[in-house]
Amino acid sequence: MRNLSKVKGFSLSEMLFVIIIIGILVLIALPDHSNVISKAKAVEAKMQLAHVHSLQKAHFWANSKYSDNLEEIGFEQETLVSDGGSANYRIEIVESSPQSYRARAIAVVDFDQDGNLNTWEMNEKKQLSEIAKD
Repeated sequence: MRNLSKVKGFSLSEMLFVIIIIGILVLIALPDHSNVISKAKAVEAKMQLAHVHSLQKAHFWANSKYSDNLEEIGFEQETLVSDGGSANYRIEIVESSPQSYRARAIAVVDFDQDGNLNTWEMNEKKQLSEIAKD
C-alpha cells in the first residue's frame, strides 16, 4: 500500500480572501479615468464647431450674412450615439444675426455620470468656450 501523506496547500476560503484583498487594492490603486475620457470626447465638439465656423465664414462671404440654419450652410449632423450612431455632440445654431452667430455643441452622453452634459460654444470670431463642464 502507498503511503498517502497529506499535501499542504491553501483552502478555498483562504484563496477567496486573498483574491478579494487584491481586488480592493486594485480599485484603490487605479486612477479615475473619467476626466481623461471627457477631455478626449470634447475634441469632437471642438472639431465640429470649427467646421461650422468654416461653413459660416464661407456663407458670410457669399451672402454677406451669417445663417441660422445648419442645412443652409451645408452642415450635416452625424447620427448621435443616442440614435445608434457615433456622434457624442448635437450641434446647433443658438443665435444668429447678419453680423454674428453662436453655435453650440451639447453632449448627448453624460461621460462621467455626474448629471452634467458637456457644452461648448463658438462665435463668429472663432472664440471657443466651455459653457458646462462634464
